[in-house]
Amino acid sequence: MNLQDILNWRYTTKEFDPTKKISTSDMAEIKNLLRMTPSSVNLQPWHFIIAETEAGKARIAKGTQGFFKFNEPKVTNASAVVLFCVKTDADDEYFKHIADTDDKNGRFPSTDIKNGFLGAVKAFAGIHKYDLKDLQHWMEKQVYLNIGNFLLGVASLNIDATPMEGIDVKALDEEFGLREKGYTALVAVSIGYRAESDFNATEKTPKSRLTAHEIFTEI
Repeated sequence: MNLQDILNWRYTTKEFDPTKKISTSDMAEIKNLLRMTPSSVNLQPWHFIIAETEAGKARIAKGTQGFFKFNEPKVTNASAVVLFCVKTDADDEYFKHIADTDDKNGRFPSTDIKNGFLGAVKAFAGIHKYDLKDLQHWMEKQVYLNIGNFLLGVASLNIDATPMEGIDVKALDEEFGLREKGYTALVAVSIGYRAESDFNATEKTPKSRLTAHEIFTEI
């Protein structure tokens, strides 16, 4: 499919076919997609919990109880679920870890360039931590960049997806001990294959967007 076909084909799946499973090779592509998504100053302030087993999905489904019960089938019937988690803080030790990893992977031809990169990371993070006072929100925005990239990427593999902010993040933080590890749950994305009975399928419910005239200013 070309890009326009992919955009027209994908939609937020409301009902998954539990009998259809994502192949091992496609799951490898999906993990690479998560890992290779860009972030501001290569901060990568994320962690992903990937559930493919029934037991794993049941653990993530603990975040869809009570008020969020309507999302439980989207977790349990999907082929897999990715829980996107964000760092709760970033300090000099983490910045050095990023720079050292980049250095090990051959990104810096000299120590001066490595130090320049490290200085830039600290500068941008400092602006968000001290001036704008939104370091946590800034890191969350990086994770949302990943989610947007993820939704388009899995669609290119003909895999359906459902992003869910409707989850109990506190319950999931407790289930996976995330806060003790310096993370917190943010969004769950179920992936798999649409059921024929899904009312939201584009074949049954046409996509709707604001007109180009309304959203574009071309200069």
